[in-house]
Amino acid sequence: MTDTKVLTVHLPIDLAERIEAVATRLERSRGWVIEQALAAWVDQQEERHRMTLEALADVDVGHVIDHHAIEAWADSLGSRKPLPPPLK
Repeated sequence: MTDTKVLTVHLPIDLAERIEAVATRLERSRGWVIEQALAAWVDQQEERHRMTLEALADVDVGHVIDHHAIEAWADSLGSRKPLPPPLK
């Protein structure tokens, strides 16, 4: 078993009831459901942060696509001959 730390949180009643319903349906504890949800959310936030840093690094070295090229491409999407997506 891994080490754990107890955290206390106040939740809106409707959210707490939804967590309880999921726990009942899955035959798991509320703590397990909350741990799974938080782990997924933290993973998502970490990935979002990583992607943001990667995008900013691209900007720093000039790997960007001209705004007008993006607009022209987007405007062409409804036409009979859409433009290919602009490349960096």
